[in-house]
Amino acid sequence: MQLLDIFFREFNEAREKKIPFVIPIGTIEYHTRHLSSGTDTFVITGVLRELEKRKEIVVCPPIWYGVASYAVAGPESGTIHVDVDAYEQYIYCILKSLVYGGIKNIYCIPHHQTENAGLMPMTLACHKAAKKVIMEYLENTQGPGWWGRDSCADYYENCGTSDDPFSYIKVIPLLGAEVQEKVCGFDHAGKVETSMMLSLYPERVDLSRRKDNTEWYAQSANEASREFGDEIVRHTLEYLDKTIQ
Repeated sequence: MQLLDIFFREFNEAREKKIPFVIPIGTIEYHTRHLSSGTDTFVITGVLRELEKRKEIVVCPPIWYGVASYAVAGPESGTIHVDVDAYEQYIYCILKSLVYGGIKNIYCIPHHQTENAGLMPMTLACHKAAKKVIMEYLENTQGPGWWGRDSCADYYENCGTSDDPFSYIKVIPLLGAEVQEKVCGFDHAGKVETSMMLSLYPERVDLSRRKDNTEWYAQSANEASREFGDEIVRHTLEYLDKTIQ
């Protein structure tokens, strides 16, 4: 279900049942001539659209503007970059509202710069914001010294479980390391992203414009196909279905 569409009763039921709240962490970035600038976000929302059909989740509105960087191209290309410190504070405010509102099962899912499931400025900002929210929440709700009390004697036993406060918010890449390693690898506006868009949002792909691409990283887009995109999406759904609990 979509957060924008649910009424309070459904919101409250999702909170009580600890249904996962999933936030697409997107960007707007130049994707050469044949893909839309929203590709990094669309691949997330498209996969989650399919995940909704098999798993009970609450899909939050995507965060469109992100820490894109100008590594690929400057602002004249249509890339919109948000400074990482401002972005971290923005994510912090969103996560704080959810956690203080009683949501204890949140997943932030980025796709931009997540090759090998590594950490880059945008994903680091999400991790930092998440930990800051939880540390403040615990101190504000339990008081200073909360961890040292006898009531936390089972802290290490609960690490990584749903009872672990530091598991309330998780940051996971759309394409997990296992998917990248076994299925598709990773790219920018190349075979992988083009194929995924052909599978999820074919109306946002114009293959006839590939001939206008001069960038090295887009050349593999000539090998893209909807069939390969369907395969990537299938494996990504299996990974997310297993990871999001």
